[in-house]
Amino acid sequence: MNVSIILPYAGLLALVLLGLSYNVVRLRRKHQVGIGTGDVPELARGIRAHANFCEYVPLALIVLFGLALTGAAPIWALHALGAALVIGRVLHAVGLSRSAGASAARVWGTLLTWMVLLLAAGAALGTGVYNLLA
Repeated sequence: MNVSIILPYAGLLALVLLGLSYNVVRLRRKHQVGIGTGDVPELARGIRAHANFCEYVPLALIVLFGLALTGAAPIWALHALGAALVIGRVLHAVGLSRSAGASAARVWGTLLTWMVLLLAAGAALGTGVYNLLA
């Protein structure tokens, strides 16, 4: 069981989520918008950066914890996937916070996040099928 390997990455991601949450609150106060975006592009980007994080990170962490719990992935792979997820989510948030259009940070953040999900999903599916057939 390598569950403790994922904990620092989960902790870092929790801090990123708090930063994104604070940014939305700050922008709401700055622009005096209680709900929605108030047609403020900066607030809309902040809300989407926060929401996008919330859409991807929980499932990614669940799969990573599952791989760690079952021992289905080597320690180095868990570290690589955890680090890639943190870096990807930070890059995406930075890119989206700066511009609603495509940016290198946003593209790389998306690609890293998808890579983590794809590799982790593949390992989880492979382990699950193997265990069903064994």
